[in-house]
Amino acid sequence: MTQGERVREVRKNLGITLDKFGERIGIKKSALSSIENGRSNLTDANIKAICREFNVDYIWLTTGEGEMFVDSDDDFLEKIDRIMAGEDDARKNIFKFMLSLNDDDIAALGRILDQMIEFFKEKD
Repeated sequence: MTQGERVREVRKNLGITLDKFGERIGIKKSALSSIENGRSNLTDANIKAICREFNVDYIWLTTGEGEMFVDSDDDFLEKIDRIMAGEDDARKNIFKFMLSLNDDDIAALGRILDQMIEFFKEKD
């Protein structure tokens, strides 16, 4: 898949028109169409703008390796806010419990999870 095809995939995945996508990264619809169709190449400025505006992974956009999107701290905070505002008490209580742990408890939990992962790897 070319860089242009990856740009199209991002745009389609987000459900954004050529006009809106181009506007967000500072280029015209026709220039974006040329990029998507392989008639023009992405510039470094285009790549940086796409990654910044849409949380696209730089390596994925330039090489095709890895995942399309990068999770930002804002994304995690938004997800936590939705959980805490929701009605799922089990999820809320997990966050409340994690917040009550001190640094030693977190380190111990991390070691336990690492051991559990290794156990299941060996089991398979």
